[in-house]
Amino acid sequence: MRIWIHKINANLHRYMALPAILLFGLFFLYPLAQGIGISLTDSNGMTTPNFVGLQNFIDFFADDRARNDVRITILFALGSAPLLNLFGLLYALFLDRGLPGKGFVRAVVYLPAVISPLIMGYVWYFILQPERGYLAHVLKEIGLGFLDVNWLGESSSALVVLIAVNVWQYVGMTMIVYLAGLQGIPADLYEAATIDGASRWGALRYVTLPLLYPAIKINVVTNIIGSLSVFEIIVALTDGGPGYATESLSIYILRMLYGSFTGYSTAVALILFLIILIPVVLFLRITRKSEYEL
Repeated sequence: MRIWIHKINANLHRYMALPAILLFGLFFLYPLAQGIGISLTDSNGMTTPNFVGLQNFIDFFADDRARNDVRITILFALGSAPLLNLFGLLYALFLDRGLPGKGFVRAVVYLPAVISPLIMGYVWYFILQPERGYLAHVLKEIGLGFLDVNWLGESSSALVVLIAVNVWQYVGMTMIVYLAGLQGIPADLYEAATIDGASRWGALRYVTLPLLYPAIKINVVTNIIGSLSVFEIIVALTDGGPGYATESLSIYILRMLYGSFTGYSTAVALILFLIILIPVVLFLRITRKSEYEL
């Protein structure tokens, strides 16, 4: 009787995974297969598509604008993701202490993350407008009017501004994840480290950071994905300009789609999917090995 019940429970556990597998297939595998099929055609969304093989992918790598967009996307991620994790961790370490008013500071830091990036981008657009923006007014009032330049109109500074605004908006989200990880670390470990003669830096290195590995993994993965798929903040602040100096792959995909290059834009979307997938998989593999060494 017990063996029979055990077999029923084992079968039930298998069947309980079926809804998740069906949803995964319906909302990920099926659209992915459809996308791969469309990327191999010259579909324009209106007429009957013709099979062109890998021509869309060849055209992408032969396009100077597309290669520049890949460079911009990667540069944005290389600037944004590390800064988000660095400042998010610093905020969390600072606000994890018993400081007065820390709840208010947490709310202020986190608040921009719940606002639409498109709206926040337009807010910063009006702030950074040369001569008539709020920043220009403040600089003139304090005698630093010479610093009032067209930050968004110069290719050398526009990408830096985009990274800074993105970090400012989403650092609160990263901070919350790190705070949750910090609050899960037992205080006894810090007391033991202090008794053993560990300095504050030693406690951070040998107690805090190793136990924050799950939070670090979550933040790094989400920030890589978010930074490589950036869209709204660029649309609001620069719209990919000046020229195509700040155009990301996400914006390029949308513009190709609106240009009736459905097959080509789908091929570019698959390339972006791989650009996001590769660093995420590599990071997860590296951190898995590191966890075994801890």
